[in-house]
Amino acid sequence: MARQRVLIIGGGMAGVSLGSELALDHDVVLLEAESSLGVHSTGRSAALFLSGYGPPPVRELTRRSEAAFARLSDLPGVPALLRPRGGLFTAWDEPAAAALAATVSRRPTMTVPTADRVRELCPVLRVDDVVACAFDEDVRDIDVAALHGHYATALRRRGGRITTGARVVGATRSGSGWEVRTADGRTWRADAVVNAAGAWGDRVAELCAGIGHGLSPRRRTVVVARTSAPVPADWPVVAEAGEAWYFRPEGGALLMSPGDETEVPPGDVHPDPLDVALVLERVNAATTLDLRGVRTSWAGLRTFTPDRAPVVGPHPEEPTLFCFVGQGGYGIQTAPALAEVGAELFRTGTLADTALAAAIDPDRTRVLVAEELARPASPRSPA
Repeated sequence: MARQRVLIIGGGMAGVSLGSELALDHDVVLLEAESSLGVHSTGRSAALFLSGYGPPPVRELTRRSEAAFARLSDLPGVPALLRPRGGLFTAWDEPAAAALAATVSRRPTMTVPTADRVRELCPVLRVDDVVACAFDEDVRDIDVAALHGHYATALRRRGGRITTGARVVGATRSGSGWEVRTADGRTWRADAVVNAAGAWGDRVAELCAGIGHGLSPRRRTVVVARTSAPVPADWPVVAEAGEAWYFRPEGGALLMSPGDETEVPPGDVHPDPLDVALVLERVNAATTLDLRGVRTSWAGLRTFTPDRAPVVGPHPEEPTLFCFVGQGGYGIQTAPALAEVGAELFRTGTLADTALAAAIDPDRTRVLVAEELARPASPRSPA
């Protein structure tokens, strides 16, 4: 295709990864609303690679990303982007144990450890109270800062521009292209716009095309707790199989989350003290740690579509608006493959993998949103 000027809105992992790919044969300008890149979801990620996590299209993108992580790690100046961690998954009642057993049967990297092995992996776990455990040797840490930095550097090296402090406030079609206005009074012209705005993705879609994708930003809380003795760095991530909590080592302390998914408006979110107290309670119930103090806590946004698969491709109402949103809690581990898929769709409009193309097609979200609106509201839980 002819070389175009492409304006990317959003400087998180999504924007810089796709931007670095498109900068190979397009003139790319990336606009980030904040004063620095990767402030929100990217900078607050749990930084874990879990190959069995998410719906089928996400697992396929994760599978493809694994080889890409290895290729990127071999580049000069790029550290190892994936590092061994291991994951110990626990079930505390019979239904959860049955579900965990079914997962083990589908996952060749998962094994059922003995009680003694569980104690070796995590000496503080209340092993006698656990109904079932599974260990996944394939769980790894992701060097998120190095990955994001690689993509931002590659984008610039290939001739792209990154401008921070540029919050988009208006967008209009101008001839065959676009005029985009930012809050500082500047106007940016481009042939195509990429919506990589994360939690703000629907606002950008509505601004540019009049209709969003039914995106739902969900708050996820992270707490770093003080412990009476330093936490060994080689502990695996330990999680309740239904995602009610997880914890892992963090600088001699314990990083943990209650697995919350509270729907909130896009913004600079902060942890709810109740969620902080809840994860302390849950981890204390599962361990002998007797945690009492919190070193720090924060919250990030994981933005989902109704079916939890990303939205990638031309907007159904505006083909020169390219959608690259809805990565949910999988945006870091799928970033390499998703950037390649997004670039292929941007350049050609098609994917060889037709099943994956259908699973991430922006047009599907119109049906999903209509179904979501037609579904009866869930009854409120008792106070």
